Amino acid sequence: MACSASAYVRRGVSYIGLYTMMMVSLTGGNSAWAADPQDYLTTIRPTGNADLDAALRASSDLLSLQKTQAVSPFALTGRIHNDYSRLISALESYGYYAGSISISVTDASTRPADGADRGHDGRDPDLPEWLQTIPTGHKAQITITATPGVQFTIGTVTLTPDKGDPPVHLNADEAKAFGMKPGMPAQAETVLGAGSALQTAMTEEGYALVHVSTPQAWLRPATHTLDIAYTVHRGPVVNLGAFDFAGLQRTHPAYIVRRLTIAPGELYQPSRIERARQDIASTGLFSDVQVNHGDTLASDGTMPLNFAFREGKRHSVGAEGGYSTDLGGRAGVTWTHNNLFGNAERLRLTALMTGLGGSAEQGLGYDFYADLMKPDFGSRQQNLSVRLEGIKQELYSYRQTALLARIGIVRHINRRWNVSFGGQIEQEQIEQMGNTNSYFILSVPLSANYDGTGVDNPITPATHGVRIGANITPSASLTDGTSFFTIMQATVSTYFDLTHLGISRPGRSVLAWRGTIGNVEGASTFAIPPDQRLYAGGSATVRGYRYQGVGPQFANTRYAIGGTSMDAGSFEYRQRILQKFGAVGFVDAGQVTAGHAPFNGTVRVGAGAGARYYTPIGPVRLDVAVPLNRPARGDKWELYVGLGETF
Repeated sequence: MACSASAYVRRGVSYIGLYTMMMVSLTGGNSAWAADPQDYLTTIRPTGNADLDAALRASSDLLSLQKTQAVSPFALTGRIHNDYSRLISALESYGYYAGSISISVTDASTRPADGADRGHDGRDPDLPEWLQTIPTGHKAQITITATPGVQFTIGTVTLTPDKGDPPVHLNADEAKAFGMKPGMPAQAETVLGAGSALQTAMTEEGYALVHVSTPQAWLRPATHTLDIAYTVHRGPVVNLGAFDFAGLQRTHPAYIVRRLTIAPGELYQPSRIERARQDIASTGLFSDVQVNHGDTLASDGTMPLNFAFREGKRHSVGAEGGYSTDLGGRAGVTWTHNNLFGNAERLRLTALMTGLGGSAEQGLGYDFYADLMKPDFGSRQQNLSVRLEGIKQELYSYRQTALLARIGIVRHINRRWNVSFGGQIEQEQIEQMGNTNSYFILSVPLSANYDGTGVDNPITPATHGVRIGANITPSASLTDGTSFFTIMQATVSTYFDLTHLGISRPGRSVLAWRGTIGNVEGASTFAIPPDQRLYAGGSATVRGYRYQGVGPQFANTRYAIGGTSMDAGSFEYRQRILQKFGAVGFVDAGQVTAGHAPFNGTVRVGAGAGARYYTPIGPVRLDVAVPLNRPARGDKWELYVGLGETF
């Protein structure tokens, strides 16, 4: 006996004609005392199989519609009759082809004196007339009982070739993907999924036109088995043909060709095609990228691909802001021009006002810069960046006005590693303790970064893994005598989710550590321009102390000298509260010295707590910290506001 894919066997008595006759004969009856619509309650008795019970509940219209779609007694009878076939299909989908469904209806407001169940069977021809006798205000109690019976298993499994095709023989990978074997439970999900998995495995081998049909099935009640047969059309192994690009208005097709990770002539594989589509979409140039192909091959036997693009907005404007009591407020705007020359170049212009009321500031400053980024420079996964910047800072430690020009290349080694290298020229004027000096500095920044947290967006809080960053910057100061020095700095942060100890849900309670160490070799402190020295204090190192507030200071002032060696460490406990909120407790410590060996000097310790509000783009951060051993001229507390975690 053959059956369809959605329910292999349909059987049972048809009540359509009987129900129609009842409707005709009873429509003219007296139902003045009946409730219309008829309220009812539905109960499905457990079978002992949680998955099957869930399927029965999902299949029952009586259960799903009882609160949202009121019906008359006659329509309720139709809904009951309809549930028989729906619930039988649910049983069969789990392999229970010998099961049965019983539905009884009683007046929920009355109970027989002896406690016996005297409800009407859902198939009783008199059910519509009896439902009319239920008084207004009473509810009908509908009880569904499913008797699964014996679960059928898979009998024979046959793979039949399509007309004119050779016999079907599966290789090891195809057989593993198919996975269908005699003796397995005859569940619909397993039977249908096996054919789909086999077709997917074959397409990955280059069979672009493969088709595995919906299976046919035959019940064997005597053995409680289900024989199934699939018709398979394998077709030829196919290579990729020509690519067609539609929807490109400002983007050069040549850039798309260079960026694609697939090329004509390669083996047809849907997974590689999808990865190539996602890679193009990740450039940010397009609001939508689609790729498809037809059902026929080209004349040369290849499979052409059709790419359809919808380009995104070319210009955007954003705002930037932040606040801390030491550096004060910073606010500004950014204008971005995407796809500047048609090869995914991005130009970003930013203007910021800084030092708005900070305790480590002596006045307002500015930061104007233009960034140009050219992706895939020279090779894939290698970007060229160019920055021109003008800075003015009115810090207590020094006052600086500078122009910078920087060019660099960032290369992504793999998903976790990237390195960068380049060159920088800086012309600056710095006033410190009444002395004004000009500097012309050449430097070659080199850096390597590792991110094992699995977080793609740096604003998204990490819950596990390690981040490592290391920088080496050989530099030369060419004004008033030449001095050579090298700045070296490394930072490590790691995260531990307390769910691994069984005391919280994943991502709710996290411990975070950060350690930073820096050193300057090749010159003494005062032979190095003030802005190139090492400092500590502030959100990047030791909270509770103002920016540059940790380390040597000029006598009887709060002006920082800076140093040639620095180390700092932070510990945080992060706790999510409800869905949108969180709290943080932290302790920071650090020191700066004029020597060339770290872990010397006066250790300063700060502690505090913070609140978090989690938004779709990241947490809004508010931290308050106090110094535990502040110097005589230090601040008593600091406040920090920003977007994203501190580290």
